[in-house]
Amino acid sequence: MPLETDLRNLSYCDSRFIAKRRRSREVMVGHVGIGGANPIRVQSMTTTNTQDVEATVTQTLALAEVGCEVVRITAPNKKAAEALGEISKQVRAAKCEVPLVADIHFLPAAAMEAAKHVEKVRINPGNYADKKKFAVKEYSDADYEAELDRLHEAFSPIVLRCKELGRAMRIGTNHGSLSDRIMNRYGDSPLGMVESAMEFIRIAESHGYRDICLSMKASNPKVMVEAYRLAVARMNQEGMNYPLHLGVTEAGDGEDARVKSAIGIGTLLYDGLGDTIRVSLTEDPVHEIPVAKDLAEKAMALWSKQEDLPLGETRSDSIDPFDFQKRPTRIIELGPDCNIGGECVPAVIVKATPPVSEFEKIISEVCTTQTKFKDAKIEGLQIEIKNSSDLEAFTKLHEALHSVVKCFVLELVDVDLSILETREWPDGLSGITLLQEVKKEDAFYAASLLQFCRSQGFNLAIDCSPEALRDEVGAQLKEMGTSNLILACSGVPDIYHPLGNYRALVEAAKDFLPDTPIWIRNSPGNTLAPKDYFSDRLLESSVLSGALLCDGIGEAVSIEAEPLLEKSTTLAYNILQGARSRISKTEFVACPSCGRTLFDLQEVTQRIRSRTNHLKGVTIAIMGCIVNGPGEMADADFGYVGGAPGKINLYVGKECVKYNVPAAEALDRLIDLIKEHGKWIEPE
Repeated sequence: MPLETDLRNLSYCDSRFIAKRRRSREVMVGHVGIGGANPIRVQSMTTTNTQDVEATVTQTLALAEVGCEVVRITAPNKKAAEALGEISKQVRAAKCEVPLVADIHFLPAAAMEAAKHVEKVRINPGNYADKKKFAVKEYSDADYEAELDRLHEAFSPIVLRCKELGRAMRIGTNHGSLSDRIMNRYGDSPLGMVESAMEFIRIAESHGYRDICLSMKASNPKVMVEAYRLAVARMNQEGMNYPLHLGVTEAGDGEDARVKSAIGIGTLLYDGLGDTIRVSLTEDPVHEIPVAKDLAEKAMALWSKQEDLPLGETRSDSIDPFDFQKRPTRIIELGPDCNIGGECVPAVIVKATPPVSEFEKIISEVCTTQTKFKDAKIEGLQIEIKNSSDLEAFTKLHEALHSVVKCFVLELVDVDLSILETREWPDGLSGITLLQEVKKEDAFYAASLLQFCRSQGFNLAIDCSPEALRDEVGAQLKEMGTSNLILACSGVPDIYHPLGNYRALVEAAKDFLPDTPIWIRNSPGNTLAPKDYFSDRLLESSVLSGALLCDGIGEAVSIEAEPLLEKSTTLAYNILQGARSRISKTEFVACPSCGRTLFDLQEVTQRIRSRTNHLKGVTIAIMGCIVNGPGEMADADFGYVGGAPGKINLYVGKECVKYNVPAAEALDRLIDLIKEHGKWIEPE
């Protein structure tokens, strides 16, 4: 039934400022416990044809070898479900005890057969025993109850079979496959995803069956995060505590997919939610495991670090976690044609790692990066200034780059205000922001520095802890107003985790400097467990920046722990795109492949990407089959979908406009469609 409670009154975690793990019931999947006090479990899925027993067994063993703790295998029909018996037998004969999960969508008969052979059955509520016709119908309460009675009759047999055999179940909702019943009552929404699962959970509980995990997957990390938060809040209302399986579905491949997965999964883990995870990549599934393990290890380290911290008094939280809205801020001009705040997209700031005295090296790196990208350029260049000589070198750097970079951030390190005041600043300097770390005892200095910046036409970025802002710093600056002022927090990880820290900074700003733009600094101080390789910096930055951007926080983003300008620039733009905060290139929604797939997803995805990657603002879905219906195209402008062996169906939005196009012609026909709808531009 429709949810009557105001969503803002619901709670989904103990604290958004301290990472406390959510308490869930333990569900056993074979010998592997999920939830409770167990570690976060890492999962993946085979991509082979299930009826090819040898290939499926080989891939299952390979996944187990690299640390996959639960393996899912598709069972699209009864014959595939029967093959699970031989697969299980051969996996066990190889002395591998990894639990197996049958992935079921449409056929109750396949589910009933699969439950005989595996430790867990995944049911998709939108597809199971439901025909999706995208019919528009107004359901009366009596109509809706009749539908629920029909659902109870269809779903009960698999519940009773799992209960009898001691099998676990995942009730896994997908954003793209909500039933017509749910769509007509709740719309294509996170709340609809949650209510779809709740219908099935209530049926299971009516039979005394509670060996259930829950998932709320979407290709859009913001939708996925909101759905999981709502799911926990709704379970809390009804006295449920089922463990959560986290994942961003159809994330795609490469850096983009890892960024989107880290944003969605990491945001929830850092809120204390999540008991098992799968990182869905359009790649060999063994590549999913290292990413998932790294995310799990970071979250568990954070939970362990903060488990003994008292929650303390309830801190106000002005962010509505169930309705993403951009935090209102004043507009500040960073430099020519570079504003932040208001409705402006977040700016990208990149830190130069060579000392400013090596300005020729910095100039070369910046120019190389700027010429490589069309829509992903460095907008702000951050430079450490340690003395007067550095200021002299900066003048030469500014002279060379002022037409290439929109603004310059001078990070002051042991530079006294007197040095700045007595210096003769050359005419023509523009787009200057001074960055200063400020502690409680530096409040008067911060006010003097802001006054100096305003006299010169500069901006001031104050990097301080929430505690300092609540204390003397906020009080000192409150009377001066927020013009030319930016807030940042480079991290005090021994007190709060970086995400909680920034949230606390926003709450402190609300009381003193309410409309001040926030700069998200992915600095070494905001790193939980620094490791010296790019993939780790990618995960750290994606979780912190992505979680804040999803909450509507952040007017500028910088990746400061990555020494290569080109990589840090690209990563910043990929995070902004993954969080749907700034679109700079084509968005691809690509499924990770499974036994249902009707073409080589990895090869086809790369071919489509090579021809369309320049279409800024266009979203293309690449789906191996139509298992989740046209709903999977919910976030896409165009869809390329396996319709039959060697045949492709092409979509515009949710509508299939071309059926059974020969695979050899399908990419050209897709491009024709994009042209017909006025969204094609020729690549440079």
